[in-house]
Amino acid sequence: MMQVAVICDYPEEQWHSMDLCSQMLLDYGQTALQWQLHSVCPSFQHRFTHLPKIGTRKAAFNADRLLNRFWDYPNYVKKIVNQFDMFHVCDHTYAQLIHELPAHRTGVYCHDIDAFRSLITPEQEPRPRWYRAMSQRILEGLQKAAIIFYSTETVRQQLEQYQLVDPDRLVHAPLGIAPEFSIEHYSALPKTIQSPFILHVGSCIPRKRIDALLDVFAELSRSHPDLHLVKVSGDWTEEQNQQLDRLNVRSKVIHLKNLPTSTIAELYRQAEVVLVTSEAEGFGLPLIESLACGAIAVVSDLPVFREVAQDAAIYCPVGDIAAWVRMIETILNDSNQAPARSRRLEQASQYSWQKHADIIRQAYLHLGA
Repeated sequence: MMQVAVICDYPEEQWHSMDLCSQMLLDYGQTALQWQLHSVCPSFQHRFTHLPKIGTRKAAFNADRLLNRFWDYPNYVKKIVNQFDMFHVCDHTYAQLIHELPAHRTGVYCHDIDAFRSLITPEQEPRPRWYRAMSQRILEGLQKAAIIFYSTETVRQQLEQYQLVDPDRLVHAPLGIAPEFSIEHYSALPKTIQSPFILHVGSCIPRKRIDALLDVFAELSRSHPDLHLVKVSGDWTEEQNQQLDRLNVRSKVIHLKNLPTSTIAELYRQAEVVLVTSEAEGFGLPLIESLACGAIAVVSDLPVFREVAQDAAIYCPVGDIAAWVRMIETILNDSNQAPARSRRLEQASQYSWQKHADIIRQAYLHLGA
């Protein structure tokens, strides 16, 4: 039986989508014959975050992250190379580990190319020299991998366009939907939730365009004073906090973090509309999860979203506040203007974590043959 190490992210980094992907592979892959999966992740070493006065600062945690990713984790995996037949790196931003692993027996899942934009489009994403060196180290690790899994044809096209990896090593393994995301379950919502509400699930990093989300909500609030915005996950940036105050909508925004999957699913089911305002994505788990719960999704008009949701979602130009407001107003006034619920559920049913795990298993079995 093939023994496979599933290389996971440090949970302390709180990349919930990456944690979900690794956990789903472990859950759905364990039932298969011919291989045995083992979760691998060393303990996170706190250095700067344990220092008095400076330990609570973001810079202290980021310094600890760098040391853990580029020193502690590589030294850890070097010690286990003889314990497993294959190694699967769940998050491409950990591909620097492949420098210490047997590359011919290692695969990595590439979710998007964001980690490499400072290298391929430096004029659009200028970064300091140390950051580019870190990105280069990660990219060179990715390029060594025997297999590179990807979620959408959009990601593959980007990898090929910038000649980041050998196309012959690419394997399409779409992500899936956890069983909690369906129309058949029910979970109690936090008491802080006030209906009616629109919903956003995801981090607050720049490409999520939270600025556009807040501008859209502020405009909607003028004609729908009882409407609330529920924001799940992420920490407000300083700029976003200033925007909340400038728009005078903070009292109508409900910010929730660290929710169980069942609660997020219930939010999808009860939301008037789910918004995904991103300017770039590799897949879009909140999009398919919301469709699986029967929700109406209004999303940025990105090729990746068109690929994943096809005609089951509603599309608006990135950052076009007026267009978003008009479309959501239409849906709030008449939900029948959205794609049929049956169509939303049908599209979501195409995605399965079991299929995802089976594709990855077959790739490693073929590699080891």
